[in-house]
Amino acid sequence: MKNTFFLLIILFFSTLSFSQKKQDFILNSPNGKIEIKIAVNDKITWTISHEKDLILAPSAMSLTIDENVILGKNAVVLNSKKESFSNSFASPIYKKKSIKNEYNQLVLNFKNDFSIEYRAFDDGVAYRFVTKKKKDITVKNEEVVLNFDQDYNSLIPYVRDLRNPKDPYISSFEAHYENKKISEFTKDTLAFLPLLVDFKNHKKAVFFEANVEDYPGLFVTNNGSKSGFESRFSKYPLQETNGGFNNINRLITERADYLVKTKGNRNFPWRIIVISESDKELANNDMIQKLAEPSKIKDISWIKPGKVAWDWWNDWNIYNVDFKAGINTKTYQHYIDFAAKNKVEYVVLDEGWSLEEDIMKHNPNVDLKALIAYGKERNVGIILWSSWMALTKNTAGIFKNYADLGIKGFKVDFLDRDDAKMVNSVYDISQKAADHKLLIDFHGMYKPTGIQRTYPNILNFEGVKGLENNKWGTDDVPTYDCTIPFIRMIAGPMDYTPGAMRNASKSEFKPSHSNPMSQGTRCHQLALYTIFEAPLQMMADSPTAYSKEQESTTFIAKTPTVFDETVALDGEVGKFVAIARKKENTWYIGAITNWDSREITIDFSFLEKSKKFEAEIFSDGLNADKAAQDYKREIITVDASTKLKYRLAAGGGLAMILETK
Repeated sequence: MKNTFFLLIILFFSTLSFSQKKQDFILNSPNGKIEIKIAVNDKITWTISHEKDLILAPSAMSLTIDENVILGKNAVVLNSKKESFSNSFASPIYKKKSIKNEYNQLVLNFKNDFSIEYRAFDDGVAYRFVTKKKKDITVKNEEVVLNFDQDYNSLIPYVRDLRNPKDPYISSFEAHYENKKISEFTKDTLAFLPLLVDFKNHKKAVFFEANVEDYPGLFVTNNGSKSGFESRFSKYPLQETNGGFNNINRLITERADYLVKTKGNRNFPWRIIVISESDKELANNDMIQKLAEPSKIKDISWIKPGKVAWDWWNDWNIYNVDFKAGINTKTYQHYIDFAAKNKVEYVVLDEGWSLEEDIMKHNPNVDLKALIAYGKERNVGIILWSSWMALTKNTAGIFKNYADLGIKGFKVDFLDRDDAKMVNSVYDISQKAADHKLLIDFHGMYKPTGIQRTYPNILNFEGVKGLENNKWGTDDVPTYDCTIPFIRMIAGPMDYTPGAMRNASKSEFKPSHSNPMSQGTRCHQLALYTIFEAPLQMMADSPTAYSKEQESTTFIAKTPTVFDETVALDGEVGKFVAIARKKENTWYIGAITNWDSREITIDFSFLEKSKKFEAEIFSDGLNADKAAQDYKREIITVDASTKLKYRLAAGGGLAMILETK
């Protein structure tokens, strides 16, 4: 009898132990199409399905802290909690006025003072670790795995930076996408986010991250299988030296054996998968906003988006003037006059206005105080370029000095990293800029991860291979232009710097420093002002070039940089895209194609049913295949019942402004 009793006790505790080690949980999206299966065993894995299609095969997650304590290995669930949320929030500096935020959430609380939060939206899923330690912790590593059931096609942006070949984590985050199978991932390399995987039935998934605060950014590499990726992170910098372009980068010479020393009670970054049933859904996605931390700036009324007359891309190349053009006061007064005439809100003074290593010391040929006063009289603000290295020598002092002078913001260049030290610096710069009511454009690296909602004074990020880079290159730019709205733009605004007035067909394009041109047609460039999100949008060409093309210039100047509503009309990744955006009572439409000429139909059924609109339309001219500047401008009346067909030339575009009659 005693033996039977003890056997029952052993069986009970064995069953209890097994139940603690192996548990399954399910979380569905509000519409029921997406299902997350979480398995807690010796590892924690999640599996994602969309209807009957497997999006993500079982993929592990863990966080290693302190002395190799692995949160996620043999984890014990203490309890779980499911909730549903449905709300909306204002998004005043964005592509729409407000964002609906509806999701189901599962929180698993584990022994050892940590949790994992899972969220299922109708358009994707996300998870993050949460630790609840009383003392600070050292994060050694994080395991993020993406496993797939097949060797799908993918669009991958690789890290390719020659400034420090021994350190793969130095990156400008500028790369065209490699279109290849997962198994063809280039060995011994890293890719950065976002990246895309192409499934069957037209479904696609984009992988990225949000809320990267006091933490390094995520890179991925092949996980050794033919159908998967795994995470890599840059270790915390211990020693740095000057290097890179003009020695204004800080290159890492020694790294720690950990990612970051951080608070023990904190949320970690979101790991996100956006899932689409049609490509156009990716061109109008709000996931980064929904998962970002709300604004830390209470009063944002001083934050003014707008367009910027930019000097560097056109090499200060103005002519038919009575002064020597260059980095000098007369040249910048000319830029200000151009901006004032065309109601362009800002002029940026790029490199050369100061010493690169000390921006408190000015170029004697540039009278900054006079230019600030000249711009103020004409309602044009001045934005200053600075390297990150120079700015961080005395960030608060520099910001106070130039804010007191009347400067409106800074374009911060040559960051080129996202280790935890750099991420913390970005947060510090953003807060100190806000303290002095200064706008920020993080140029020269920094891929957005939601901080633009947290600090809405950040109006732009580069992290894109834009027109600046393409003026020297011969890569396939129109195809890239038709790819980034579905991938890179999901993460946030892009300092692509469009606006070329010298446009070239594929055979006629030539790299040029002082007379740069764009690949594709004039209408392709005009359409980018609607398609590419950038609350601080550059006008890359020179006042001379714009003055010769006043019709195009006026069209660009009339296009806003933030909107109240966005409708993705049509598109296919890498082939073409068409987007409509509304500001107050006016609609703006942009469409572009790759090097394939194609016919597209614009269906105006998104318009208000009872209204008629006067449409100003710029379409590719009949000869745009050879003379890429060729376009046709027309004014017609449209309403919600209108459908119009247009032939886009190779590398072509279509741009419209619709005003109520």
